[in-house]
Amino acid sequence: QVQLVESGGGLVQAGGSLRLSCAASGRTISSYAMGWFRQAPGKEREFVAEINWSGGRTYYADSVKGRFTASRDNPKNTVYLQMNSLKPEDTAVYYCAARLGYFASEIRGEYGYWGQGTQVTVSS
Repeated sequence: QVQLVESGGGLVQAGGSLRLSCAASGRTISSYAMGWFRQAPGKEREFVAEINWSGGRTYYADSVKGRFTASRDNPKNTVYLQMNSLKPEDTAVYYCAARLGYFASEIRGEYGYWGQGTQVTVSS
């Protein structure tokens, strides 16, 4: 089992930055692709980004490309999402998730482990 705990969310003004962290426990995540998803009120949970097991490959939703950067530190069993140039439409609960398999996937059902989420609110 993999337990995932996100942190780093908060309230920020438009144009600002936040860095989310996702700390894993129970098992090393060094062989897992790690994804970030978000869910805004009244909307479906949507894919944001994925980073492969080594950190050498990343994949982003068009809505965040060029603004968000996923990274990982396998010895620390932690992944990160650096979010810059934040917009009010980025407001959501952000989740990290882990899966095994090919790279990359936007499909929620392919991720076997999920964190509890962290709230990001961007004010205009």
